[in-house]
Amino acid sequence: MKAAVISSPGVVGIETVDDPAPGPRDVVVQVAACGLCGTDLHILQGEFAPTLPIVPGHEFAGEIVAIGSDVRELAVGDQVAVDPSLYCHECHYCRIGRNNLCERWAAIGVTVPGGAAEYAVAPVANCVKLPEHIRTMDAALIEPLSCAVRGYDILRSQLASHVLIYGSGTMGLMMLELAKRTGAATVDVVDVNEERLATATALGCSRVATSAEEISRPRGWDVVVDATGNAQAIQDALERVGKGGTFLQFGVADYAARATIEPYRIYNQEITITGSMAVLHSYERAAELFAGGVLDPEVFISDRLPLVDYATALQRFQAGQGRKIQVVP
Repeated sequence: MKAAVISSPGVVGIETVDDPAPGPRDVVVQVAACGLCGTDLHILQGEFAPTLPIVPGHEFAGEIVAIGSDVRELAVGDQVAVDPSLYCHECHYCRIGRNNLCERWAAIGVTVPGGAAEYAVAPVANCVKLPEHIRTMDAALIEPLSCAVRGYDILRSQLASHVLIYGSGTMGLMMLELAKRTGAATVDVVDVNEERLATATALGCSRVATSAEEISRPRGWDVVVDATGNAQAIQDALERVGKGGTFLQFGVADYAARATIEPYRIYNQEITITGSMAVLHSYERAAELFAGGVLDPEVFISDRLPLVDYATALQRFQAGQGRKIQVVP
């Protein structure tokens, strides 16, 4: 089969690799679409993936074309979305229900071959069967949505909170949609990309700006979310949190990124600084929300490129073009 392969830091190409075969409790999925995200850029830079080469792609959905000998829950022909998370279920963090912090954390498309290919293997337990009204290729959005759901689990936002989101790419826009549905009084969005801000406006945010200075709140915001991973944006965002407020680091920053905090202010104003790591008990809920129409795929998916153009898709994503970019085998 054909697959995108990151062979070494900065090097990606299309190669012919062996067709996958399912283990006893696995299925083989014919990939309908695979989304790109910041994690893929980190893998390209030589981060996250413990070893290269790797077939990337952790956001994907498709049709089951083969099943393992012990699979009873699903059948060939079922349309599924795939949770890429692979936990050991044995370490300290798994035993206390914090599987996303697993000491042997692994993921499809990060530590084992992923969905940037014609076919991919997944444990049957990681597959969610899609209802008939969902277009399979659109369902690749469920994985990033499940990350956003995890982010809101961390926030535990109160009704009528004032929310500020840095970044109006796919993840920032998903956080916007969830903020609206969790009772936010206002949701403001900051981004340097005017085109992306226009999408945030169309989705019903309260205000948009290229700098938080343009929409300053005298008492700051109750919730500030960084969905950029950009060190400069993170530093600015930390300074916008109001008394008793919460800052969520949601965007994936470079390993070397640094920000300065003010310990006295955090103490004196009871500010919470927290993070959200991938998926935790949120994939099925994201699938339910997606089936219920929480996101409009026509708004969120801006580009679909053939798999052979995977390198071009990465370049577009890295340049901040469009919103969700997918590759289609």
